[in-house]
Amino acid sequence: MSKYVCELCGYVYNPAEGDPDNDVDPGTKFEDLPDGWECPVCGAGKSDFVKED
Repeated sequence: MSKYVCELCGYVYNPAEGDPDNDVDPGTKFEDLPDGWECPVCGAGKSDFVKED
């Protein structure tokens, strides 16, 4: 599973870790995050994330 980086603040969404503070279980792919999910650091939307190379 690919990691995704917030272009605004640099936060890395790692699917192996999920986002437990926002009720996203480990193993959740970025593509499967709810549409309303936001960066836990700066509040950016999913459209502000890019796939990490």
